[in-house]
This record gives sequence, C-alpha cells and structure tokens, in this order.
Amino acid sequence: MPARPTWRGHIKLALVSIPVEIYPATKAGKSIAFHQVHEPSGQRVKYEKVVPGIGPVDRDEILKGYEVEKGEYVLLDPEEIEKVKLESRKTLELTQFVDLSDIDPIYFDKPYYVVPADDLAEEAFVVVRDALKRTKKVGIGQLAMRGQEYVVSLKPCGKGMVLETLRYADEVHRASSYFREIGDVKPDTDLLDMAETLIAKKTGEFDASEFENRYIDALKALIDEKIRKKGKRIIQDRSDDGPSKGSNVVDLMAALKKSLETGERGAGAKKAAAKPAAKKAPAKKPAPARKRA
Repeated sequence: MPARPTWRGHIKLALVSIPVEIYPATKAGKSIAFHQVHEPSGQRVKYEKVVPGIGPVDRDEILKGYEVEKGEYVLLDPEEIEKVKLESRKTLELTQFVDLSDIDPIYFDKPYYVVPADDLAEEAFVVVRDALKRTKKVGIGQLAMRGQEYVVSLKPCGKGMVLETLRYADEVHRASSYFREIGDVKPDTDLLDMAETLIAKKTGEFDASEFENRYIDALKALIDEKIRKKGKRIIQDRSDDGPSKGSNVVDLMAALKKSLETGERGAGAKKAAAKPAAKKAPAKKPAPARKRA
C-alpha cells in the first residue's frame, strides 16, 4: 500500500461518520518519453518563465491570478486557495443512492480504492460496504481534493470499496450533436443474423491482462531501428491507413461470411465457450463454432 493516501477524511451516512483513506486504483502504463530537440545543434529545447519587459523570473515570484479586466488580475497565493472553506475537503457525505446502470459510463473518470483509516473504523466501514452490496446500490456524494471538487460514486469492491470521480454534466458533449447525421436505417436481417453469430462466437470474459500497448512496442522497435541505422529517417508503409469507403452490402456479407469461416476466436473469448446465435441463421448457414475443451 502506498505510504501516503491521496485523501484522508470521513464518509458520512446520516449520523454515521467513518474515517477512511483513499488511494489511486490505477497507475501510468507503458509510455515513451520524448523531448523537444533543436535539430541543427542537437541540443534539448528548454523553457523559461518570462515577463515582457523584465525577462526571466523566479518561480517564487509567481502567483495565480484571475483576470477581472484586460491586464488586471486578482492575485491568490497558495495558502489562500488551500484554505477555501469547503465541507467536502474532509467529509464525503453520501446524499443519494442509485443503481449502477443509472450512471452512463461516459461520466466515470478515475477510480480510487477506499479503506478504513484504522481498526475502530472497520466495523462501520463493513456495514456500509455490505449494505451497498445487498441493496445493489451506488452511493453518490461530493469530495474536494487537489484543488477541485468532484462528484463521486462509491461501490463495494471485494473486501473494500471503490470511489470513482464523475464528470459534471457540462464536461460531457451531447451525443445527439454527433449522431444526428446517422439515418434511421433498418439493417438487412441476414446481415444482422450473421453479425450476431459472429458476436456470439467471440463472446467471453474480459481479461485486461490479454491486451498490451502495441503502439508503445512499435515505437520502441522504431527507436531501436533508428539506433541501428544511425539516425537515418525511417518511414513505414502507410498504404493501409484509414478506413475504406464505398463499401456495399455485398462486401459486408462477404466479409461476415469470411469472418465466420476462419474459426478465429477473439482475445476476450478465451474463457467462454461459443454460444448459438439468438436468431435464425440465413439460408447458407456457415459451420457452427466449435466449443473449446
């Protein structure tokens, strides 16, 4: 467990107050760190904090400023910001309980593990955890940390609980503005049946460990190749980039048939046997998927 929690405070349910600590549930994945480099000299580009007419300034001389008029700012020092009076800085009050399915997944942002702060808090913690399990509900409240107040959800997770920060409504684009150009077209029944058969064939339990960041691996391979070729420029073939356009029903039917005939199983389907299609298959039905032993 990390030495320092992200947040310490109390979960409040009516008159019950439970001291807890929260820790990040995720960590940064594999990445490639790039620097900006001045090509002619080969030197790294660096940045300085500068003020027009003054030049470079020390970080200690910099405060946060809110522009009230053009060129006029209200200055706030870090201590003033830190001491903003907000109850949710120390208390997460559960003000509402909802079904998990009531929250659109697009609102979920970042997860944290929640644990009781000490042995005395454990009994109350377990009561709230198990009450959420039995009612199949998710607690909703607000919590302030790291200079922001978040809407959060709280749900059971094994022996503990998981808190997830949620996006505010004004942080999510309305889907209708992006989907309005999609017509009200009814799909061909045979195509739909074949697509459902293909989905059933590749259905399985999700296992995150089956997936790797292939882009990072490809970048590492490119860097290794550049080293071997002493920095020579390397442009990989991009002829297959981008989605093909102008596909028609015949192409889609052929593609679905070929997909079913290959007998390949998706990465996520390794732990589940193939399931039959929900609807009647088309006249020329491909061979059914074989169940794995």
